[in-house]
Amino acid sequence: MRVRSRPVVAAAVLTLTVSGCGAADMTVQSSPFAAAESSRTVTLSQQSWVGAQANTAVAKYLLEHELGYRVDTVQVDEVPAWDALSQGRVDAIMEDWGHPEQEQRYIEDKGLITRGGDVGVTGHIGWYVPTYFAKEHPDVTDWRNLNKYAAQLRTAESGGKGQLLDGSPSYVTNDKALVENLKLDYTVVFAGSEAAQITQIKQFAKEKKPFLSYWYKPQWLFEKVPMTEVELPPYKEGCDADPDKVACAYPHTPLQKFLNTDFAENGGDAATLLKNFHWSEKEQNEVSLMIADQKLSPDAAAEKWVKANESIWRTWLPER
Repeated sequence: MRVRSRPVVAAAVLTLTVSGCGAADMTVQSSPFAAAESSRTVTLSQQSWVGAQANTAVAKYLLEHELGYRVDTVQVDEVPAWDALSQGRVDAIMEDWGHPEQEQRYIEDKGLITRGGDVGVTGHIGWYVPTYFAKEHPDVTDWRNLNKYAAQLRTAESGGKGQLLDGSPSYVTNDKALVENLKLDYTVVFAGSEAAQITQIKQFAKEKKPFLSYWYKPQWLFEKVPMTEVELPPYKEGCDADPDKVACAYPHTPLQKFLNTDFAENGGDAATLLKNFHWSEKEQNEVSLMIADQKLSPDAAAEKWVKANESIWRTWLPER
């Protein structure tokens, strides 16, 4: 939520999350399930945004309840997740928004990671204003008019300029460069996390206040707070190659899965299921909404979705 990412990484510490266990430093300790020999165990990298959580939850539920595996999930920031995957400390990443440098290093050069196929969802990052504000001021959806509205979008945190609300500082964004290179009278303000950003957006919407926010699709929040994208200069291949000179929109990115190469080749039924995992934006949002808005646990949301959608996930299972 996330890019080329969406979301660069602030820390290299990987946190292990196992039910009933304390946190562990994954830089020195692997998941007990990772790269386990001759055992039906799988370790999945868990990204922080809710769409990725939905993928992992459904995959975990099916691995456990349909194929009889034990599954561990490990909370890892985006770039360290690639390091962990290459070393076999996790077996799979279920949603990646594009990391060309890591793909070159670990897939093309070293062969330690294998492509696992499309998630089935196309991701897109952009700048958004609430639709109620866009209806009142239609020209705000053209970036060239943003300075006209900077005073209305000013907050206590934005230092006298308009506020561009971002999420976690760990996300790789082009926003600071865009503000500078497009000569916009705005300051990037980090909410701290996706959850904190959602809370802030909901509060603005409740009070019908204008806001400008980095946000992305697919994301369940659009169903609760309709937002309209601001058109930035069109994306062209290579326009974001130099992170300091970016002056174009974010690309549309087919989201991908990646597997540790040894696991991809020797992971049996589990690897087959993860490679076959493929669903739509609508289906991902159904699970995301249950987790983030209805406050179901990921496991409970996955169970509810799986029980209602057998015709979809049944095709992911290995042939018998």
